[in-house]
Amino acid sequence: MSDEEETSDTTYLEDDTYDAGDPKTFDLNFKGPVAKRSCTDVLCCIIFILCIIGYILLGLLAWVHGDPRRVAYPTDSKGHFCGQKGTPNENKTILFYFNLLSCTSPSVVINLQCPTTQICVSKCPEKFLTYMEIQFTYRTNKNYWTYYSQFCKSTFVKPAKTLTQVLLDDDCPIAIFPSKPFLQRCFPDFSTKNGTLTVGNKTTFEDGSGKTRNAIELRAAANRVNKILDARTIGMKIFEDYATTWYWILLGLIIAMFLSWMFVILLRYIAGLLFWVFMVGVIGIIGYGIGHCYQEYCNLQGQPNSHLTVYDIGIQTDISMYFQLKQTWFTFMVILCLLEVFIILMLIFLRERIRISIALLKEGSKAIGYIPTTLVYPLLTFIFLSICISYWAVIAVYLATSGVPVYKVITPEGQCKHENTTCDPEIFNTTEIAKACPGAQCNFAFYGGKSLYHQYIPTFQIFNLFVFLWLINFVIALGQCALAGAFASYYWALKKPDDIPPYPLFTAFGRAIRYHTGSLAFGSLILASIQIFRIVLEYLDRHLKEAQNNISKFLQCCLKCCFWCLETVVKFLNRNAYIMIAIYGKNFCMSAREAFNLLMRNVLKVAVMDNVTDFVLILGKILVTGCIGVLAFLLFTQRLPTIIEGPTSLNYYWVPLLTVIIGSYLVAHGFFSVYAMCVDTIFICFCEDLERNDGSTEKPYFLAPTLHGTLNKMQLVSQKQKE
Repeated sequence: MSDEEETSDTTYLEDDTYDAGDPKTFDLNFKGPVAKRSCTDVLCCIIFILCIIGYILLGLLAWVHGDPRRVAYPTDSKGHFCGQKGTPNENKTILFYFNLLSCTSPSVVINLQCPTTQICVSKCPEKFLTYMEIQFTYRTNKNYWTYYSQFCKSTFVKPAKTLTQVLLDDDCPIAIFPSKPFLQRCFPDFSTKNGTLTVGNKTTFEDGSGKTRNAIELRAAANRVNKILDARTIGMKIFEDYATTWYWILLGLIIAMFLSWMFVILLRYIAGLLFWVFMVGVIGIIGYGIGHCYQEYCNLQGQPNSHLTVYDIGIQTDISMYFQLKQTWFTFMVILCLLEVFIILMLIFLRERIRISIALLKEGSKAIGYIPTTLVYPLLTFIFLSICISYWAVIAVYLATSGVPVYKVITPEGQCKHENTTCDPEIFNTTEIAKACPGAQCNFAFYGGKSLYHQYIPTFQIFNLFVFLWLINFVIALGQCALAGAFASYYWALKKPDDIPPYPLFTAFGRAIRYHTGSLAFGSLILASIQIFRIVLEYLDRHLKEAQNNISKFLQCCLKCCFWCLETVVKFLNRNAYIMIAIYGKNFCMSAREAFNLLMRNVLKVAVMDNVTDFVLILGKILVTGCIGVLAFLLFTQRLPTIIEGPTSLNYYWVPLLTVIIGSYLVAHGFFSVYAMCVDTIFICFCEDLERNDGSTEKPYFLAPTLHGTLNKMQLVSQKQKE
């Protein structure tokens, strides 16, 4: 049915039985969001409250059983914390491994399951020494033994035991070598000298058992521990860069905030001009990026190893190595060129629709100008989201650290039939296992337990994740509903701004909390359920990737795609349903149905306005981010020395640069998300207005005359309405 037919057949009722899903019935007295409301979706509200109460109880339960010190402090072979106050290990904050050569992988080292004794020490060894050397030098110089004995389990007066006895009793390490603390654990002090790997400036050393080892063997035994040390070095350099540039980063974010705010204000007066500023600015910034990538690509011509590919060098902890490849800059250049072409084509084919979007943007700017508190609301959403994220992370850590110490049998050679069985360290030496497996040890493995609580910890973690997703989506839904209510109050005010009610945002927020918590929770529950299914699919895909055949991989990809599409559609429907809830105060299902029917009856207007307006706002975000990003790039790369002197001697200029770019985008997104919600609300109200009214004296339009005139020119208002 066409718009003309719908309008000509419309009747108006004098009562309050308006149904937004039925274009035939309207309330003549409707002048804004319904004030008289009742609670909606009460059952879902009760379930939501019960889940929150259960979430709080889960947090208390995890707090009682969990101990985050198990993450912060390393644990010795007996399960005692290193560096814990009030214990004998208070001043011993570092974990030391008796025989690191027995550790076969980095994961074993990090997870404290290396088949060797681990004790807490106050500092790592700084020199090469063996137990056999100490026995000879003790008679002439006792200082060596004093130094060596601090790495033994207990203090000995002198090294009287033989090497064999020391190995059997496991009292002392048979050798120590220079190490440095990392993650509160002693790791070999690897370095490179003239292209040769060394430990403590030595390429070979005695292992204490009469064998000569080299640094390569130690690195192989530690299994890529040097990469962990490289990561430590990178981490320290990144920390230094942040310490040097933090005030520049903060300044960039403040500039991004003021730039976003300025654009929002200017859109009210010069939306058309500002749109073309967006266009030219985005095209210019992308063009600058293309030129810079081409220049870097040309500069690498003839450079050694620049012809290698990412596949050739593999995964590197030093990210700067990727920027020394021609392939990297060529890839960036191709991506930017495609983006440039896409934007230009969008401008060519959507030039007519852009005019309508500009009119909507002007109307949105007026609404935000009359309700300026809406620009502050993203800060409240950020606070709520931060609380949810922090609570989820804390519970996850406490659940992960719940349990009692579990000890398991380990042997250096791993040939004992009792390997990996649980044991009791207090009586282990008197058991049959110690006799059947010479050299076996009963070492701490992890924290766990067999109680009912410990058996359900994985279930609690899933519940923690699910409620977290539910709360995150609820906070976003609450913000959308509150903003929609405020902007709907603006639209349905016949005389603006005189008829706008006082404190519209505060009133809309209170209505959403008081009457529609259940409806918002219902929509959030649907979205959270889809997201948890996507996470489960991703988890299964990662853990079963090697066991999958081509058919199962194809089905997995199809499922991922379907759930992604479903999530996108549900987000769109939820957003419009929240707008209808804010206006009419009905439950979620009815509001979603009415919003869907309304959009379907105005599908042409949806195609013309909604997506193009989103495109314009995205360009605004890109422009703000691009401007700040270009300035930060010129500053951090010392290309503005004549104007302003930026930070010098940065290790990785891309660290503060990416921080500024990502932070600027989030700031711009916070401002423009309010703008997007404003435009969407005005659009829904505009569709309602065209169906309710015909522009006559009895039924005047509520939309602005300028917007109505633009729609007339684009023939989006029916002939009956224009008369």
